[in-house]
Amino acid sequence: MAIASIINTKDLNKAEAIILSAGYCHSFTYRSGAEKGPKEVIRCLHGNLEFFDRFTLNEPVHINRTGHYNLKGINRLTSEKMVKTISDFYTQYKSKFILLLGGDHSISIGPFSFFSNFRDSSKITILQIDAHPDLRNDTLDYQKTSDRFSHACVMRRACEMGFKTVQVGIRTYSIYDREFITKNNLKIFEWGKEKEHSIDDILSSIETENVYLTVDVDGIDPAHTPATGTPIPGGLEWHFTRRLIRNLILNKNLIGADIVEVSPVKDDVLTQYSAAQLAYDIISYKLLKDKGMLKFYD
Repeated sequence: MAIASIINTKDLNKAEAIILSAGYCHSFTYRSGAEKGPKEVIRCLHGNLEFFDRFTLNEPVHINRTGHYNLKGINRLTSEKMVKTISDFYTQYKSKFILLLGGDHSISIGPFSFFSNFRDSSKITILQIDAHPDLRNDTLDYQKTSDRFSHACVMRRACEMGFKTVQVGIRTYSIYDREFITKNNLKIFEWGKEKEHSIDDILSSIETENVYLTVDVDGIDPAHTPATGTPIPGGLEWHFTRRLIRNLILNKNLIGADIVEVSPVKDDVLTQYSAAQLAYDIISYKLLKDKGMLKFYD
């Protein structure tokens, strides 16, 4: 008897949502290993989460059809080819809702590239949960070679493509990030300062109906997601994170999402389990909303 799984269809053409694994890690600041993240998150999705969702009081796995595809060999590609490979996959399955699993944060440039080519990027907001704003232009201030596709530059590339951005959980940044934030008057919700931000504050700052969600797990407090490249204390609390995602999907049109920077460590499964739970939340609520079935009981 096969183990029940949240990934419940092998035919991507019949899937309503696709989880795309991109085990790519060519840039990291402290701890390496993000290329192993997708495999461990997928392992959690295979029979290690409860199917019953206590917020919608149903089992979304039996209502929604979710497929999975692993981009084999992607970690051998240059950053430019990586971006094109991911963007090409989105183009092939552009009618599907895709949740991208990383990998370092640079993989997000793939869907950003796709959406900027097929939609009006000025009408899309990228909601970023992250400890860092990732707004450097390149990496020459901290390494010998320049990498404009580094995880530290991903949101700079998004801004250049014309997306609006809202950044949540930011609690450390470089002078270069700060200069770009100030110059462009970006919407930043910093954590750890005197003001505590509400979910209503965050959602009301999003000007567009269409939203892409990018979750760097270091944006969440390392009490919940410790296995990541740079685990910065003082991040988003677990229940706040899940509530923010629920309310985002309920009130906006989520067009895509990614979860990145899971760097598994031996004898600790908390981070990949947390990422898997968020993946299940995102796909479940997005597809239930599309079916007119999304109602929360919390």
